[in-house]
Amino acid sequence: MFNTEYDVIVVGGGHAGSEAAAAAANMGSKTLLITMSLQNIAQMSCNPAMGGIAKGQIVREIDALGGYSGIVTDETAIQFKMLNKSKGPAMWSPRAQSDRMRFAETWRNMLEQTTNLDFFQDMVNGLVFEEDKIVGVKTTLGIVIKSKAVIITAGTFLNGLIHIGDKTFGGGRAGEKASTGITEDLVKVGFEAGRMKTGTPPRVDGRSLDYSKMIEQPGDDNPEKFSYSTTTKPLVKQRSCYMSYTSQEVHDLLRTGFDRSPMFNGRIKSIGPRYCPSIEDKIDRFATKDRHQIFVEPEGWNTVEVYVNGFSTSLPEDVQDKALRKVAGFENVKFFRYGYAIEYDFFPPTQLTHTLETKLIKGLFFAGQINGTTGYEEAAAQGLMAGINASLKIQNRDPFILKRNDAYIGVLIDDLITKGTEEPYRMFTSRAEYRTLLRQDNADLRLTPLGFEIGLASKTRMDRVLIKQEKTDLFVKFLQDTSVKPEEINPILEENGTALIDQSMKLFKIAARPQLNFTDLQKLESVQVFIKENEIDLEIIEQTEIHVKYSGYIDKEKNQADKLNRLENVIIPDNFDFKKVKSLSIEACQKLTKIQPKTISQASRISGVSPSDISVLLVYMGR
Repeated sequence: MFNTEYDVIVVGGGHAGSEAAAAAANMGSKTLLITMSLQNIAQMSCNPAMGGIAKGQIVREIDALGGYSGIVTDETAIQFKMLNKSKGPAMWSPRAQSDRMRFAETWRNMLEQTTNLDFFQDMVNGLVFEEDKIVGVKTTLGIVIKSKAVIITAGTFLNGLIHIGDKTFGGGRAGEKASTGITEDLVKVGFEAGRMKTGTPPRVDGRSLDYSKMIEQPGDDNPEKFSYSTTTKPLVKQRSCYMSYTSQEVHDLLRTGFDRSPMFNGRIKSIGPRYCPSIEDKIDRFATKDRHQIFVEPEGWNTVEVYVNGFSTSLPEDVQDKALRKVAGFENVKFFRYGYAIEYDFFPPTQLTHTLETKLIKGLFFAGQINGTTGYEEAAAQGLMAGINASLKIQNRDPFILKRNDAYIGVLIDDLITKGTEEPYRMFTSRAEYRTLLRQDNADLRLTPLGFEIGLASKTRMDRVLIKQEKTDLFVKFLQDTSVKPEEINPILEENGTALIDQSMKLFKIAARPQLNFTDLQKLESVQVFIKENEIDLEIIEQTEIHVKYSGYIDKEKNQADKLNRLENVIIPDNFDFKKVKSLSIEACQKLTKIQPKTISQASRISGVSPSDISVLLVYMGR
């Protein structure tokens, strides 16, 4: 087998590695996925859920491009919720609780059914370079496997170190050994490396909990799904999650372990995720807060194992035990696994280009936590983009780059390579300046044509997008062209507490009123007839309603995006010597030299580069 050279080797079988392998193989590249355990492909190392604020948009985008995460999530979900429904549609974010074991099994089954994809179980402990190019990998069995491109998606395994109280041991995840050798080889050829930290809560026996003392958190009454594919269906039945709270007594008990906590006694020196802190970090940072939420999440349909979300910790096991028993409903809790923290190597992502290829070594790509991110969704998105671009590179095709106004994935990658990160990076809607354009409901309209063009999204997907767009446009035109008389609409307007009309008015103007929704409009006979004759489904109705009510905001963001894209077209030559531009500030010159932005637009987003520096650059470039 290893006498054959692969087009793409993917190192690591987590969420980034799985999407990378699927994308590269589906793009026609002969691909090898190497992982230390074939039983743990796409393992949910932390919470058994996909999506959430901004993360749900990313999963929809992955699916729209032709990735697998949305399909796997739908096939293995046990609960679905659309978060932020009380806010505008730019904030709506889908989230699903998953069956942890079925999730990994379904991912593996899908990968095994993917043409051009081989698997090998071993640890990669070395990289093979020829000058400034990668040509293969070495494994602990001493096997050298040649490849035209390599994607490293090592997660938390690179020199991973697990901490529980005053105990420390090597590992990339509970029960799995750390990976060694890769960091050392990369540092030797000039890469800058750092350390990050993340943590996970205890897993407990659901049979030992008293749910009557908790607040039930059911799924949506009419659950949706992630994938735009017709192969998956919304859930018919769901499992509830539950919520409880810590108390001052719990916090006091947790504090008794601070002197043995690796976070406070100096053993952990790296930075953890700001927006998913450990429970000890929360009670230390927010000392005035007398309680914190605890979410009780089942790990599957048939297992009794429960994930204690919000109680991430590396405190000693005896402290974890005593403190958790004081949380309402956990009085008789039985632990399956204690919480722990893990430190691991990462490589500052400013060392990458927008394709996720390294600047230093050609053909070498990084995706996932190696780039300083946290979260399955962020990792999967990077894996998908690295897999696509590795494949395009070896096929001598143009790179595939998503701009900030194209997708949350574009925001994610641009943030990483332009700004870098000193703490685990997590996506939020607030990071996207064009979030009205980048909604979860229109990811297929935005991205499936692009996925189809590069050969990843199927023709079936593309045909569905065309129908969706045509029917939405048709419905909008119907509303613009159709008038309604006062006697038809006034009873509905009165019922919804909005101003009555005294002469005929176009439906579009009526539909734009915030007090009305399209359920009200469907009481009109003309609308009912149109919907029936044109086979307009709920997805088209929602798409049309968003277009009508938010058209002003959407147009405004499109204009802003157009201005940004004009700066995107001002290209900065490769290896440009910024010292030649005399009027640049010293900080700007240093930052620009380090990052080597590709466009003026990217340069404008670098911390330390001011608007006046951008003006100087534009003048220098003859603009």
